[in-house]
Amino acid sequence: MKILLVAEYRDGKLLGSVNELIAFAGKMGAESAMFLVGSDSALPAYAGTLYLADAAACGEFNPDVHKQLLLDVVAREQPEMIVFSHSSYGWDLAPRIACALKAAQVSEVVDVEGDALIVPVCNAKLRRTVKPKTGQTVVTLQAGAFGLADAPVGSPTVEKVAAAGTGKLEFGGYEAAEQGGVDLTKAEVIVSAGRGIGKPENVAMIAALAKALKGEYGASRPVVDSGWVEHKRQVGTTGQSVAPKLYLACGISGAIQHLAGMKKSEFIVAINTDKDAPIGDVADVLVVADLKQFVPMLTEKIQAL
Repeated sequence: MKILLVAEYRDGKLLGSVNELIAFAGKMGAESAMFLVGSDSALPAYAGTLYLADAAACGEFNPDVHKQLLLDVVAREQPEMIVFSHSSYGWDLAPRIACALKAAQVSEVVDVEGDALIVPVCNAKLRRTVKPKTGQTVVTLQAGAFGLADAPVGSPTVEKVAAAGTGKLEFGGYEAAEQGGVDLTKAEVIVSAGRGIGKPENVAMIAALAKALKGEYGASRPVVDSGWVEHKRQVGTTGQSVAPKLYLACGISGAIQHLAGMKKSEFIVAINTDKDAPIGDVADVLVVADLKQFVPMLTEKIQAL
């Protein structure tokens, strides 16, 4: 199988998600090439062919131009799979490519099984196995789902590509999202609530533990979607990515979307009644207990110190 990896470049920098693309190709056991609208000064560590378009000439975001550049590379490489990160860039460009190629698109891939793709369903409670029927497939990868054991090495063989036109859009720049008053990225301790807290009234119990630890409280997406906690406290790929010294996951099963937002924490404690919950794979300590009993007791002990 041959795979074409679509790397991303933003604000003059190559994004680290390129390593997740490389990891995916490795897990698929596939031959790969890479496409990037970027710069000679920011090339990936990649031992393969890199089709490079100049971002200064093409624009960091220009759907019409990037689409045509990518289709030209697809015509040259004839890959069975074109792979994007599941990012704003991938959300925009992947369906354009899939439509142009009349190819199936599989979004938010979190794992592979042989030549099949694994995607989450039912708010990430379940997973399903997908095998596209078209000759070519467009794929987006969930952030954090694929990783390399070691830093990538190698220098790409660069093939320069250029656009024939300028497209219909003029890119005005990036705008930072508004901070909602709580910046979890600066917290050294975060206590997060998951669906396992049971009811909205139990958020107060999580907040009390966070206060006792002189930290902040956060939440997983299901808790936010239920309206129990405001979105500004959400941790995960659709919330904030955090890396505190201590992260306590209370009643959080460990969906990949949440893990991607907190797995860089220095020390992770998970409290869950299920000893086999996926959160246990990244936790330094897994407490198998009813959090509604354990958390108040822990809070009381900390307050007594």
